[in-house]
Amino acid sequence: MRDAAVAALVRGLFALVGALGPDRAGALGGAVARRVGPLVKAHRIALENVAAAFPELSEAEHRRIVGEAWENLGRTAAEYVHLERIWDFDPDGAPGRIEVAPEAVARFEALREDGKPALFFAAHLANWELPAVAAAKHGLPSAVLYRTPNNKAVAADIRALREGIMGRLIAADVAAPVRMMEALDEGLHVGMLIDQRFGRGPRVPFLGRPAAANPLLARLARRFDCPVHGARAIRLPGGRFRLELTEAVELPRDARGRVDVEAATALLNRIVEGWVREHPGQWLWMHRRWR
Repeated sequence: MRDAAVAALVRGLFALVGALGPDRAGALGGAVARRVGPLVKAHRIALENVAAAFPELSEAEHRRIVGEAWENLGRTAAEYVHLERIWDFDPDGAPGRIEVAPEAVARFEALREDGKPALFFAAHLANWELPAVAAAKHGLPSAVLYRTPNNKAVAADIRALREGIMGRLIAADVAAPVRMMEALDEGLHVGMLIDQRFGRGPRVPFLGRPAAANPLLARLARRFDCPVHGARAIRLPGGRFRLELTEAVELPRDARGRVDVEAATALLNRIVEGWVREHPGQWLWMHRRWR
């Protein structure tokens, strides 16, 4: 009964947010998160994380970054039901909410046309769902790893929202590595977020401290020897976003020429660290990455 009540509440919130439209929903979500965020335990975690990553900044700057992070999280949550409307990128150049540099478009088109599998890494920055939407909307055969909510009814609703706009969905469970390998075998482009704690993974430097990192993407790169690209969204003023796609990352290799899993995992996390330091107010600092 409790799960059913939660699911009903979530559906009601989705309907309300959907009725507001992306701009008003994003503004409301950001404002509510800025107000409510400092009242919860995760706020202290975020402040501690920011202080450890930016010891040279003042307490006021730490609070500013965490406030921006709460607003970004609120906006991202409120934008969820509007992802299809938000993604309005026109390859012919008509202005809209989404901008992509010509060189990134060229990389995307080359990946779409080469008929080969590839791996993509991303992080909880800005609206982190947008790279998956970009792939599906513009014809890139893709699959994305995602975490399912514990509430089965909510999980079904979330999956229904995602399925039409994000390509194949692979739930982050014990079978996920096998399903990701199957997708790569089929020639799909497989993406995952790599910036959360993975207790069984190697400890790599991240924002000034050792952090347990997920080596799965590096292991897949080693097994399939396929290109690895970084994808990120950057939140811009006025409800707009810039999407970026890196060139293929040259991964470290061992003496036998195979991808060095631990060194490659560390390299990918250094890239994500650079993204976070560039736009610290757009990252999910509330996560216990360093415990």
